Amino acid sequence: MSVHSEIKRVTTETLRKMKFDKEKITMLTAYDFTTAKMVDAGGVDAVLVGDSAANVMAGHETTLPITLDQMIYHTQCVVRGVERALVVADLPFGTYQSNPKKALKSSVRMMKEGGAHAVKLEGGKEISRSLEKIINAGIPVMGHLGLTPQSIYQFGTYKVRAKEDEEAEKLISDAKLLEELGCFALVLEKIPANLAKKVSESVAIPTIGIGAGQDCDGQVLVYHDMVGMNKGFSPKFLRRYLDLHTEITGAVSQYVRDVKDANFPNTNESY
Repeated sequence: MSVHSEIKRVTTETLRKMKFDKEKITMLTAYDFTTAKMVDAGGVDAVLVGDSAANVMAGHETTLPITLDQMIYHTQCVVRGVERALVVADLPFGTYQSNPKKALKSSVRMMKEGGAHAVKLEGGKEISRSLEKIINAGIPVMGHLGLTPQSIYQFGTYKVRAKEDEEAEKLISDAKLLEELGCFALVLEKIPANLAKKVSESVAIPTIGIGAGQDCDGQVLVYHDMVGMNKGFSPKFLRRYLDLHTEITGAVSQYVRDVKDANFPNTNESY
């Protein structure tokens, strides 16, 4: 029996069952083959090819500039590195909001060319026609409510969302609508923990939180933040498990010194 045939793939159904069994779901981002291999080997349940690639890979201030072609490329790289986890890819800004036909076309490309197992879209009622079109075509969709970074210019801030009753009620009703439309899971970003708990209890689909407290059915973080590659980003919800920025810059400095001092390569490292 080959190694591959022994690996049990995580599917959308696996995540639903995990919620039912009260087993927490783990998700991290990845944007390239090597990182995807490591994240998958570490045992995460799902890998998100996030449009946060616009920030951490391309240096943009927001997620808005990244294109569908670029997201497909990142997804292809990740899919080649993953053996077990469910790969979910973000549809970037402008590829689904205004036109359900365009939304379906974008999703089909992400699945066919990118090789994604599912797509993720930001928004609630306002994108329901697009969601319906995609889900009716048999494409698995993960929703995303709360702080939706693609709408950052509308919000004007990255602060916690849904603190006021009106926005909180809309979020709960959007979550129920997304479940009704057929989304298999839901990301809740930067909302009060008690609201996230309420949402998680009011829908049968799994909720995956980022800055939304411990009562969500799972958690997601950006890989580069979690391993400490980004020095300038320290939100309250982030736990750094490594300080790679210091480690890597230190290693590079040592390499530079060794080469300058004619200490690298040495005789053992030469042919």
